[in-house]
Amino acid sequence: MTRTLPVLAAVLILAGCAGSKTQEASTFDFGPAAPLQQQQAGATPALPALVVMDATGPAALENERMYYRLNYANALEARTYAGSRWSSNPLQMITQRMKARLSQSGMKVLSATDASSGVPLLRVEVDDFVHAFSSTSQSEGQLTLRASLFSDHRLLDQRTFTRTTPAPSADAAGGARALAAATDAVAADIQAWLATANTGKR
Repeated sequence: MTRTLPVLAAVLILAGCAGSKTQEASTFDFGPAAPLQQQQAGATPALPALVVMDATGPAALENERMYYRLNYANALEARTYAGSRWSSNPLQMITQRMKARLSQSGMKVLSATDASSGVPLLRVEVDDFVHAFSSTSQSEGQLTLRASLFSDHRLLDQRTFTRTTPAPSADAAGGARALAAATDAVAADIQAWLATANTGKR
């Protein structure tokens, strides 16, 4: 009996540690928007002002759950990280990041309530936003969205943007970093596209 007591105590301690880990919840966001490179910051903005509408997308992105897919096992099954969540839903996070990046470029970013006649309007529809695993050790943050530019209710241009960024680790933290990087990359792509759409070049 005396020999079994230390073993039993160790088992109880490990069980307590495991229980405390499962109760801890991690909350992620995109982190602060890094400053633009000098040549980007000093460039003429693509448009002097732009109304940026709230991003729309699937109902699954209207909550704070963090989704991942094991593409090597079953790409049709969307899973969620049990102990991790976003600080707000991904559609709101993408909207705020787009506004922040466009504002950094020198553009006046307006909301729908600030809209005035003649100011172009940007709509963003998110098709995919997920931490995707191509194997047990390799994964990427994948973002696909469709951006539409309007002026006085007239469609000027529309493009689909996709970015896949390698995750530094095969967990929720790695997925969050990869998706933040993918969002920043798409924001840069949209900024470059707006310059092209504004000048009428294709």
